[in-house]
Amino acid sequence: MKNIGLLCILLVMVGTANAQDWADLNHFKEANEKLEAPSEDENRVVFMGNSITIGWLNSRPDFFKGKPYVNRGISGQTTPQMLLRFRQDVIELKPKVVVILAGTNDIAGNTGPSTLDMISDNIISMAELAKANGIQVILSSVLPAYDYPWKPGLEPAKKIVALNQMIKTYAELNQIIYLDYFSAMADERNGLPEKYAHDGVHPTAEGYAIMEPMVETAITQALQSEE
Repeated sequence: MKNIGLLCILLVMVGTANAQDWADLNHFKEANEKLEAPSEDENRVVFMGNSITIGWLNSRPDFFKGKPYVNRGISGQTTPQMLLRFRQDVIELKPKVVVILAGTNDIAGNTGPSTLDMISDNIISMAELAKANGIQVILSSVLPAYDYPWKPGLEPAKKIVALNQMIKTYAELNQIIYLDYFSAMADERNGLPEKYAHDGVHPTAEGYAIMEPMVETAITQALQSEE
């Protein structure tokens, strides 16, 4: 009985420890502290997202090299987690532009069930926080996904189409740039073709190559709006 009681205590302690940094607030703590404030003429851009965002840096580092681009993607994250860390990982870095790419992990249920309204609300909250702090916003469409290999059978394609429409509508009504990766990358199933994502979710180098000129155009447009 004593052993069972001790095991229960240990499980509670482990669960509590994990819950204390649910949003992974310490993930970029050291990197943020080392990052110098932007110079007066620096057009800093923060990329906020999940594994698709950080995978971009890992797959095609040359895209970020020598540019004032700061990658703040954390694998597996959902929009409520991003919202919790948005101030420290975006606002306090004082960028001129933030590129938000989020929502697919919410549809996958990574941190529990989420309605499309819940996901949209979190994305809108990030956009409003950025705008309140003088940061230009680029809202990216969720990338196509016909299925999730880590959680098959959820049929995410239709949900992604609906969520993207919600994001696009909000962007249009609020003079925010909507970056439509989806239309440029989706196949006939509203999924990602293998050449763009071997697992149907995470872009290959060829997939990121499609995305790069699109986001560069959006960044240029956002910086012009900022002037």
